[in-house]
Amino acid sequence: MNDIENLTDTEQLITVGASLVFYFLPWIIALFKSKRNTTAIFLLNIFLGWTIIGWFIALIWSATNEKD
Repeated sequence: MNDIENLTDTEQLITVGASLVFYFLPWIIALFKSKRNTTAIFLLNIFLGWTIIGWFIALIWSATNEKD
């Protein structure tokens, strides 16, 4: 039996929500830091985040400080 089938609807919703927050963490960080390239970070995260390398690039990009 699949473990996901043993979860209640609420537990499944929490699991999906937490997974989405984790996946979009680079974009969320960019939003809170008011980065100029927030849209680019979002697009990188959407299209290449699944590659893990793309996700880490987006995370590093969102966490670095911008130079004036």
